[in-house]
Parts: sequence; structure tokens; C-alpha cells
Amino acid sequence: MMRSINRIFVFDEFIAEERRKYLVVVIYDIVDNRRRAKFAKYLQGFGVRVQKSAFECILPDAKYEKLVKGIPQLIGKEDQIRVYKLTSNADIRAWGTVELVEEEEVVIL
Repeated sequence: MMRSINRIFVFDEFIAEERRKYLVVVIYDIVDNRRRAKFAKYLQGFGVRVQKSAFECILPDAKYEKLVKGIPQLIGKEDQIRVYKLTSNADIRAWGTVELVEEEEVVIL
């Protein structure tokens, strides 16, 4: 089985806060099929599905806040959501067919 190791997000105190990005992991248990599908579609706008009920996102702080702010409108009181904002050095180890999340640099000229 394939194993990947990826070390990202070396925290540099000299990088301005608005330029820092964080690895955000969202895991959820939503009982209603329609609500679960809507929630997964919402998360696709922020990151990559790595398991049936888990997403990984690479986000600056403002986009992280937007993600968190939208969650309460999409869930019911019996649903369970956990959001992990990982800072500093993140050591990610993955096994299986899902690729590790990589930050993409986009330059518009």
C-alpha cells in the first residue's frame, strides 16, 4: 500500500498574518442524506474530500472564518461537526489512494 509523507506549513513568524495559510481538517457525521450532500458540496468550495466524511483545506485565516461562519446554517442539532485548524509544523502521513493536499500557487498576469 502506498504511504505518503508531506510536511507543510512551516510556521514563519515573519510572514504577515494575512499571508499565512493553515491546514484545516473538517470531519462530520450528518444523519440526513440531503443535508449531508449539501454540506459536502459546501466543503468542496474550500478543500478536497479525503474520506467519505472528511475534508482537508489549505486556507488563509479570512477564508477559514468564512468556512466556519457558514456551517451552522447547514446542519441540524443532531449533527456532529469538528473543524481542526492546524498551525505550525503539520506532519501529515497518508495511506491509500487519496493524494495529499498540496498548496497551489496561482499567478495571474
